Formats: sequence, structure tokens, C-alpha cells
Amino acid sequence: MSKLYPVEDWGLIDYQEALGRQESRVSEISEQKSSGLLVFCSHPEVVTLGRATKPGDVFDFSGSIVDISRGGRATYHGPSQLVIYPLINLNQASENRSAKDIGSFLRNFELALVKSLQEFGIESQGRSLQKKEGEEIPTEETGVWVGRRKIASLGIAVRKWISFHGAALNVDLDPKAFRGLNPCGFSSSTMVSMEEILGRKMDRIKLQKSLELNLQQLI
Repeated sequence: MSKLYPVEDWGLIDYQEALGRQESRVSEISEQKSSGLLVFCSHPEVVTLGRATKPGDVFDFSGSIVDISRGGRATYHGPSQLVIYPLINLNQASENRSAKDIGSFLRNFELALVKSLQEFGIESQGRSLQKKEGEEIPTEETGVWVGRRKIASLGIAVRKWISFHGAALNVDLDPKAFRGLNPCGFSSSTMVSMEEILGRKMDRIKLQKSLELNLQQLI
């Protein structure tokens, strides 16, 4: 492990407030030339519109909708998810990637999620392992998949080579989540949660600790 990133837990936090905090931390990381930090949180219901959002992605969502700078399409955030924001200084290389290597950073981010899911008994794949000839789903999408269903959505932005935004992992089963939109361009039925797969509630403390350890080792 080449670095140890500080960890902050922001709890349940308004999306816009969290975005403001991220932008402030990005400026601090750039000015101080620090390695970065890991943030965990959850958000009240909101849909965020990434740069690749298409007309019709959101058609009947009644909550807050926010335009943001990350890649990807329309994505849902809600209390049933655990959100991970790795605010990482990509100017600096790590054991698993070169400096300014966004592709490797994303793949290692996915791999950390895959490893944690495996520890809880869920076999999944990230984008780098999803590309199979003849697949019916558009597997070029980033994220983590369990078969043909998506359990985590990823989308980052980079400013001064500092990453922000991140991933939303579907932890709890919420039948109302993803209603009124096509998350990441897919039908809402494509999305799946850890609780739905395992048939039980997750221990979020243990889950967050697992993700923290895997992220520290891989990104």
C-alpha cells in the first residue's frame, strides 16, 4: 500500500452541500499537493444529470434534479445507497496506476467495489471485465454489474487532476428508488441492491470498512 488516504464520513447529507464540500476539498488538495481523501455518505432523493444525459432519461421523477459535471447519464441517489467519493490527486502515481491515468483509476475503483461485494457473498464484475462479444446490454457503461443487473453506478469528474464525484452502491431494497427515470440509460428494473440479492439487511459499518480497506489498497 503506497498511500493511506484520510477518510471522512458525511452521513446523510444534501447533495448540493456535499458537492460544495467536494469542490472545496479539491481546491485544498491541489493547493497543498496532498494525496487526497475518501468520503462516504448518503443523500436524500435526488437525480443528477451527467454530461452524457439524453432526452427522455428522466420522464416522471418528482424530486430534486441537479445538472453536474461528471461523466455519464442521469443517475439516482437516495438513502438506500452508500455513496463513495474518492477525492484523489491523480498527479501522483500509486502502486496500481501511473500519474494522470484516469482509465486505470476508474478500473481500480470498480475493482475495489467488486472485492467488497465478493466479501459479502456477491459475485460481480466491473466494466473492464464486462466486455463480451454478443452481450445484449451496452457493456461500455462504467459501473459494477451482477449478471445483467447493475448494483453500482460510477461517474467522476477531474479538476486540476483531482478526481471528484464517485460511485453509488445500491445497498438497501427500496421499491420506490429509480422511479420516473432510466438510470444510466437503462430501465429501472436493471438496477439491483445488495439486500435484494442476499435477502437480508446489510451491516453498513462493516460494508463501509470493507470498501475503505479495498479502496486504500487499489486506488
